Amino acid sequence: MKLIIVSRSPKSQKFPITLDLAGTPADVKVETVQAAIAKTFPKLYPDRQRLTIEKTVLETGKTLAGYGIKDGDSVAIKDLGPQISWRTVFLIEYGGPLVIHPLVFYLPSLIYGQTFKHSWMQTVTFWMVMLHFAKREYETVFVHRFSHGTMPFRNVFKNSAHYHLLSGLNLAYWVYGPWNAAGAKLAERSDVLVYGCIALYVFAELSNYHTHVTLRNLRPPGTRVRKIPRGYGFDLVSCPNYFFETLSWLAVSVLTMSWSAHLFFVVAVGQMYIWAVKKHKGYRKEFSDYPRGRKAMFPLIA
Repeated sequence: MKLIIVSRSPKSQKFPITLDLAGTPADVKVETVQAAIAKTFPKLYPDRQRLTIEKTVLETGKTLAGYGIKDGDSVAIKDLGPQISWRTVFLIEYGGPLVIHPLVFYLPSLIYGQTFKHSWMQTVTFWMVMLHFAKREYETVFVHRFSHGTMPFRNVFKNSAHYHLLSGLNLAYWVYGPWNAAGAKLAERSDVLVYGCIALYVFAELSNYHTHVTLRNLRPPGTRVRKIPRGYGFDLVSCPNYFFETLSWLAVSVLTMSWSAHLFFVVAVGQMYIWAVKKHKGYRKEFSDYPRGRKAMFPLIA
């Protein structure tokens, strides 16, 4: 069959082109078209392409006939620009705090111009943050299976700012400062509060990890299969991983009593809720038998 590829950019001089594809529209899949384009223009590798017909994005794994495309029809292409894998993006995002927090915590003379002994609150907070992001790095490498392989490279700077600035530099500077050092009034915490925050943090982190493993087991390796997640946490909300992460940062926020931790908590929870609502609506749209009693992120609330 013949397929005409046109560009969504009026300035493009590469397109239109005509592809001669073996088979009928019922046989040819979207990835076959992408591979043929990449063979003609090596810089336009499949992850860099977005193919559309009218306003519908063509998804890999589906045939052209599934979109009503016939022999001789046209498909539009958009160059998404240089791409970077989501796995690499996550490693960069979570790696920021893992570098920033030790620098601020262990080099107070460089950061604050003086040395001092850290309080119990500061030490516990430091290890909470470090273990959280070390866990996220571990999950990125060994647990997560990504439905989308890449994202535009330019977005990595915007995505990283949230972690490097808010949960990295901003949180570390204001929590580990001399005003919270050992003996300072601001650093005083009762044993009940500290151990309570530690208990909440441990519960939340382990629960969060469990939900990530559940999501991983839904998708066979090398596929983009989507199923309804069930079990621990998922019986109440669509995104228990976000809910449990909220509890982790709540523990940090309560323990530090710092405006910087409160700020990150509000921004992070707000962003996770937006993601949760989007995923919740996606589940309900995709699966006709999706449990109607589930909320998006907060059990029994929203």
